[in-house]
Amino acid sequence: MNTAGTIDRPTTRDPQQRHLPKQQDPTMTSASDTTNHTGTDAETARQNRTRQMQLMPESLARAHMNDRLHQAEAERKALRITSARRLQRRAERASLRARRALAMAVMQ
Repeated sequence: MNTAGTIDRPTTRDPQQRHLPKQQDPTMTSASDTTNHTGTDAETARQNRTRQMQLMPESLARAHMNDRLHQAEAERKALRITSARRLQRRAERASLRARRALAMAVMQ
C-alpha cells in the first residue's frame, strides 16, 4: 500500500524523491493551470486537513490568549471603577466635614 506522507512525516527523506509543490510560472494562464493539475482532489483535501490539524493548536492558543486579554481588560476596567467610586465617597465625606466646619465657624 503506497500512501502519501504528511507534512511532518514525508514518505521519503531524500529531497530529490519528494513530491514538492511545483513553482508557478508567471507566464502560465489560469486555463493551463487546470489542465496541468497533478494529484487528485482527495490527496489535496487530505493534505489540507493535515495542515489544518497542525495549525489547530496555534489557533487555539491564539483564541485562548485573546480571551485572556479581554478578561484582563475587563478586570482593569472594574478596578478603575471601584477605585473611582471609593475616591468619590472620600471626596463627599471631606466636603461634608468642610461644610460642618464652616457652619460651626459661622455659628460662633
